[in-house]
Amino acid sequence: MEDPEAKGKKKRGRPGKQPPTSNKKPRKSPTDKTLGVTRGRGKANGVAQHNGDGGDPVTLFEVVKLGKSAMQSVVDEWIESYKQDRDLALLDLINFFIQCSGCKGTVRIEMFRNMQNAEIIRKMTEEFDEDSGDYPLTMPGPMWKKFRYNFCEFISVLIRQCQYSIIYDEYMMDTVISLLTGLSDSQVRAFRHTSTLAAMKLMTALVNVALNLSIHQDNTQRQYEAERNKIAGKRANEKLELLLQKRKELQENQDEIENMMNSIFKGIFVHRYRDAIAEIRAICIEEIGVWMKMYSDAFLNDSYLKYVGWTLHDRQGEVRLKCLKALQNLYTNRELFPKLELFTNRFKDRIVSMTLDKEYDVAVEAIRLVTLILQGSEDALSNEDCENVYHLVYSAHRPVAVAAGEFLHRKLFSRHDPQAEEALAKRRGRSSPNGNLIRMLVLFFLESELHEHAAYLVDSLWESSQELLKDWECMTELLLEEPVQGEEVLSDRQESALIELTVCTIRQAAEAHPPVGRGTGKRVLTAKERKTQIDDKNKLTEHFIMALPMLLSKYQADSEKVANLLQIPQYFDLDVYSAGRMEKHLDALLKQIRLVVEKHIETDVLEACSKTYSILCSEEYTIMNRVDIARSQLIDEMTDRFAHSVEELLQEAEEADDDDIYNVLSTLKRLTAFHNAHDLTRWDLFGNCYRLLKAGIEQGSMPEQIAVQALQCSHYSILWQLVKITEGAPSKDDLVALRRVVKSFLAVCQQCLSNVNTPVKEQAFMLLCDLLMIFSHQLISGGREGLQPLVFNPDSTLQNELLNFVLDHVFIDQDDESQKGDEEDEANKIEALHKRRNLLAAFCKLIIYDIVDMPAAADIFKHYMKYYNDYGDIIKETLSKTRQTDKILCAKTLILSLQQLFNELLQDQGPNLDRTSSHVSGIKELARRFALTFGLDQIKTREAVATLHKDGIEFAFKYQNPRGPEFPPINLAFLEVLSEFSSKLIRQDKKTVHSYLEKFMSESMSERREDVWLPLISYRNSLLTGGDEDHMSVTSGSSSKTGSVRSKKGRPPLHKKRIEEESSVEGSWMMRNDTLQTPGALQTPQLTSTVLRENRPLLTQQCSRLMVLCLVNKLSRKNNELIVVSPQICRRGLMEDDAEPIFEDVMMSSRGQLEDMNEEFEDTMVIDLPPSRNRRERAELRPDFFDSAAMIEDESVSQSINESVRKKCICINLFKSRILWQPKCEYDSSFFTV
Repeated sequence: MEDPEAKGKKKRGRPGKQPPTSNKKPRKSPTDKTLGVTRGRGKANGVAQHNGDGGDPVTLFEVVKLGKSAMQSVVDEWIESYKQDRDLALLDLINFFIQCSGCKGTVRIEMFRNMQNAEIIRKMTEEFDEDSGDYPLTMPGPMWKKFRYNFCEFISVLIRQCQYSIIYDEYMMDTVISLLTGLSDSQVRAFRHTSTLAAMKLMTALVNVALNLSIHQDNTQRQYEAERNKIAGKRANEKLELLLQKRKELQENQDEIENMMNSIFKGIFVHRYRDAIAEIRAICIEEIGVWMKMYSDAFLNDSYLKYVGWTLHDRQGEVRLKCLKALQNLYTNRELFPKLELFTNRFKDRIVSMTLDKEYDVAVEAIRLVTLILQGSEDALSNEDCENVYHLVYSAHRPVAVAAGEFLHRKLFSRHDPQAEEALAKRRGRSSPNGNLIRMLVLFFLESELHEHAAYLVDSLWESSQELLKDWECMTELLLEEPVQGEEVLSDRQESALIELTVCTIRQAAEAHPPVGRGTGKRVLTAKERKTQIDDKNKLTEHFIMALPMLLSKYQADSEKVANLLQIPQYFDLDVYSAGRMEKHLDALLKQIRLVVEKHIETDVLEACSKTYSILCSEEYTIMNRVDIARSQLIDEMTDRFAHSVEELLQEAEEADDDDIYNVLSTLKRLTAFHNAHDLTRWDLFGNCYRLLKAGIEQGSMPEQIAVQALQCSHYSILWQLVKITEGAPSKDDLVALRRVVKSFLAVCQQCLSNVNTPVKEQAFMLLCDLLMIFSHQLISGGREGLQPLVFNPDSTLQNELLNFVLDHVFIDQDDESQKGDEEDEANKIEALHKRRNLLAAFCKLIIYDIVDMPAAADIFKHYMKYYNDYGDIIKETLSKTRQTDKILCAKTLILSLQQLFNELLQDQGPNLDRTSSHVSGIKELARRFALTFGLDQIKTREAVATLHKDGIEFAFKYQNPRGPEFPPINLAFLEVLSEFSSKLIRQDKKTVHSYLEKFMSESMSERREDVWLPLISYRNSLLTGGDEDHMSVTSGSSSKTGSVRSKKGRPPLHKKRIEEESSVEGSWMMRNDTLQTPGALQTPQLTSTVLRENRPLLTQQCSRLMVLCLVNKLSRKNNELIVVSPQICRRGLMEDDAEPIFEDVMMSSRGQLEDMNEEFEDTMVIDLPPSRNRRERAELRPDFFDSAAMIEDESVSQSINESVRKKCICINLFKSRILWQPKCEYDSSFFTV
């Protein structure tokens, strides 16, 4: 600790100089002095220093960076050195800030004593390493992360240890604040960033000192008042004088601290809170939040809150996030709400709108802040504000939804009158007082009108309202209780919603992970979470084992409610049935399920029953035998009924009435639903289903629903037979029998493709695609060669029928669809589109896995552009997968699809095509899209692209014009489409393709220039462009110091051997007619500079660059000021991603800055600590930074500089090179106007 008695009272001034006088000489130009700056850590302060690599660290920077010593001991050592020699100690501190910025330069003692801060900073600017833009605060790694912490701690400890004496000596703090102010205004980002962080931490430490002084002042004042109020005999006058003296000293110290804070706030914060760098802005906002929370009496007012409010509109999420967190710290304290009332009213709308921020982290913090505002004052938020947050519980981003769930819980689901609710529960005989809250949850769910997203609502509320959501007893009581006179009962919609919410809460508790669409997957549960999951599962099982049969009994006639209730058993711990001796409840459940099966034929209900039987029949549980017996009895009855009803239906044939049809359909639906989850092959359902299908095909009068269900049931039967064969050791007879069944069923499905009923055709198509996929050549992979007899390969007839079905039912015209669906609502249209997408995907899978020949995909690919919105993703994925299978065949398929479109166009328009029509443009655009799918690696796609050009050329010249050879071939216009792929040819192949093209051309063709020959001319030009030289340019990288381009001297001449090789390659193309092979083992294309062909644009850039630099240099010589023009301004503007160019001096020397600073000072309240009086201004503090005369010597010249540079900003944007300078820009004040 410093010695409190060592406090000095010297006049403030420059270190090592006489106090400023009225007749001081004007500041010298930087070029008038000879300055010495040492690189690295050689000699500094006239003493040799080690670099810290081989010995102990000797500089403050090295000590803080390594962090091996306690920070307090480091500061104490510096204080001791300061007491011995103030200049040398301050020089160490200055070099500490310089080195923490990443600068290699060192300030020497003579520089410190003889130079102004502006000159020192300019000199240090020249010592930066321009090869890298990194500096300690931005370097990655744990060491530099620790350095940042140590850096901030050092500043905090320094002020804490000096708070009793040294900071009041009018020397140390003046020097440090002046240096940091100058560095924070530097054009160099490293200086600006490091000094701003240091200044803000310095300010935080001073605020803490001011707070302590205020407390001591209050204590001294109370002691003084207590002593003075004593009677005259007991009053100690000496003590009163000591207290007065102490109070006066504390007041003076407080004045000193206030002036220091004013200097930092006005000189640094006011400018840097709107810096171009988002991280610097974030530092300022974070620290002002600390000040307002730490010393609310002085800082928590509108004069400082406005900076946080304005910055809520920042373009960078990082800064907005700091604003919200700073405000959260304030709103957490209920006592501060009166001071925040005006701020809340003014910026509430902005905070509420930030709940929809594009940055999820910002949105989460905004919702939490709104929740804190709600807790502090429910009247602060309107109903509209609350509704804006309510709907976020359905967000797909879980943290946003959970935060919104917390808000919803605070607003709606927290008990307002617990005693009244408990009294109501006792009066109704309920075990839980949460009845009204659950009703409110149901009403909220219904009013949100998102009935398919109950799982998302439950997940959002799970963390905040878990006790309410796990109150299954209360939910069951609400569903089972009888209505009481005078009390409102649940409506039918409310009962359905409550059942749906109950099932979702059960799923959330049993699975302990969010629903699908939230989160990246199932995470590993902790031991505590696992125990909670087990406890919840036991609790819900014990409750619903008894309650579920009663619920099913009450709602068994309602299919929607029953389907939801039957999902509950899958979350049971089924061992409870045996362990708790609850078999009677199992029998009751099985009885209710049987009644539901007999009562309903809805698919959802039957599938839920089937799944429940499947879960209860698991072999790992002892209840399996009891459930299996009940299931077998049910299946026996249904199969007998089905066989009898089928016989009656087939006998009556066309005379069958509706009852006969219903009996078959209802039983078949039940059996199909059970066959999906259960092996019913021993009941041989395939035979009767096949008889129904054959009868329908022969007679043509089978109802479509029976046909659809028979197809599905037969499909399940085949799959279960395949499962039994693959799991066991099948005999040859088993394989032959299954093959016969599959073959007959495939034939029936193929015949059903021509059925008049669309549902039947669609079902047959989907089953055909699935079975062809299952019984394809992949069936014998993995050591299953014995299943070879079961492999089916579709013949060409079946492939064509499948393709025609896709073309007729998937790629339908929009007009036909709109006419067909005028009366359908939007949901039905979406469902129809989903069904068509499934049909297309099923067929595309056959193409991808080489079950259907790849050329069939040409009819799919040609619809890529027309139906891009509906099927673009499916077609693109099919194209990608087929290219991976066979690049050449895929290329042939692409060109075939374009040829088909071209032939269709010829049939519509005739041989005289209008090449400017939209149809031709559409084909060219499709070709361009196809060309883009080949990617950038031309070597991998070389042979495929060459084959594509070969097929295209042959197609273009395939048919001669019947009017004579002087007329172009009929398909010649196709070459214009083919030219879209020319850019995918490498240089050597362009020559070869051109030679191949000339084989089809006569001498007269190459001389024709009429419009009808333009496709040939354009295609030839596309092949000749780049045929002699490669157009790949080499430009300078962003990391190079200068934007150089390869010169012409560096280009070696082409060797004769290369020419001979290329000529031989051309000959090889000429000799081939059937297939096209690209030449192999060719040399890498020669890279040539862009200077060879683009001298004029580069010359324009160079001239523009020279014009601006000459102008700037000329103006800078006039004003004796260093002006830095930053090339990176094309990437940085008013905000991090703004493109507005910014030009500023290295030091504060522009009129615009001064006016802007003065404008800020006009409405910026001076830091005024409440307990103090008789403030003194520190006019003498760093006159070179706060004196307008020192900042601007020639206003007119400065203004002309800014205007001239602004006019030339477009020229600066033409060149890019990496340089260390970063723009030091400030926001336009109008940006923050509220």
